[in-house]
Amino acid sequence: MDKFQIVRGPAAPLLVDDVDTDQIAPVQYMRALEPDYRVALFARWRAAPQDFVLDKPRFSGAPILVAGRNFGCGSAREVAVWALMAHGVRCIVARSFSDVFRESALKNGVLPVQLDAADQGSFEAIATDVDGAAPFEVDLVKQIIQCPGGRVYAFSIAPHERAALLQGLDDVALTMAYAARIAAWEEGALQEQPWLQRVPPRKG
Repeated sequence: MDKFQIVRGPAAPLLVDDVDTDQIAPVQYMRALEPDYRVALFARWRAAPQDFVLDKPRFSGAPILVAGRNFGCGSAREVAVWALMAHGVRCIVARSFSDVFRESALKNGVLPVQLDAADQGSFEAIATDVDGAAPFEVDLVKQIIQCPGGRVYAFSIAPHERAALLQGLDDVALTMAYAARIAAWEEGALQEQPWLQRVPPRKG
């Protein structure tokens, strides 16, 4: 997956609570042989007669999404993250996340940020007031968000999650980093317990 160090661009405010994965990526769009994830993203909301935030030209390809509580709830649908990535989203700042969605985001190189409760309202107000007119900067190295006008918000993330994002390592890559140690263990197990490697003959 792509490394995440610093992301800079518009922050699109979608201040709605309990946005579920079927709203983010409706299931009927996933049945195609080769789904168009960008088209699928919030497809039902975008079809309604309203001025949807991600359809505004100033938020085209916006890398930062600002959301409400319990973002990504519902089914364990990884394609919801893929649809957001197809739009260009690399960071989601929400009041809270579904645990499963948060894990899917991290495993695909998308940074989920949950600010301290005391900071959430003021950050959302800045994102709403700026309305795409100036860029925000999310710095994972320093673990800060720089807002237009100079306001800075700190956030925290577990060290192992931060390291994986900074290095662009998914679960497979993290496992392969220990390939030599795994091979050594396998060889040792083969020598010490060879019977475990024997495949019993098929009967009949």
